[in-house]
Amino acid sequence: MELIHAGADAYASSHTTELDELLAEVLRYTEEHHPQSHMISGKLQGQFLRILSKALQPKRILEVGTFTGFSALCMAQGLTSEGVLHTIELRENDARLAQDYFNRSSFAAQIQLHTGDALQVIPLLKESWDLVFIDADKVNYSNYYDLILPCLAKNGILLADNVLFHGQVLENPVTGKNAIAMDAFNKKIKADDRVEQVVLTIRDGLTMLRKK
Repeated sequence: MELIHAGADAYASSHTTELDELLAEVLRYTEEHHPQSHMISGKLQGQFLRILSKALQPKRILEVGTFTGFSALCMAQGLTSEGVLHTIELRENDARLAQDYFNRSSFAAQIQLHTGDALQVIPLLKESWDLVFIDADKVNYSNYYDLILPCLAKNGILLADNVLFHGQVLENPVTGKNAIAMDAFNKKIKADDRVEQVVLTIRDGLTMLRKK
C-alpha cells in the first residue's frame, strides 16, 4: 500500500536540508548494494532524527537496530561533548559495515556498537536514556519497550519506526505476524498513561513518545 503520495514525498525531500557527505555515502551505498536497502531511514527521516537530536542535545542515546549506521550517525550529531550513543545490531555483516562508517565519522569515540540480541544486550547497559530509536524486528517491539521505558529519563523521547507497517495495520482484520505485532505495540503505547505520544506519517510511520 502506498502510504505517502510520491509527488508529496519528492517535494518534501527537495525542500529538506541535504545530507552531509558521509551520510549521503551511507545512503547511496546501502540503496545500491544492500539486499534490504528499503530498511534504511532515508533522507527525510534521517534529517528528522538529526534535527530532533540536535534540539534535545542528549547525553545518552540508545538505538535498537543499527543496520548500516545511517540513523545512528544522524542522531550522533546532537550528542553533548561527553555524550554516548549505544547502538545494537543482530547481523554481523551489517554491524561491520556500520562500524566502518562510524570509524570514519567525527563521532567514532562516542558511538558504541553492540553486536547481538538486543533483548540480551539492553539489560546490560544500565543507562538512563534521553533519546531512544527502535527500528528492529517488529515482533519484539513490545518487549524492547518494556525493557527500555523504565530506563527512559523523565521527558525522555522514544521513537519507534514502521508503526504503520506498509499500511498493513489498517487492514481489518490485521494479518501477518509483523503487522499484528505492530498493531499490538501501537495499542500498548496508547493505553500506557506513563507516556504521551504522536504517530507521524513519515515514511512507514514513526511514533514519537515522551515519558511523563
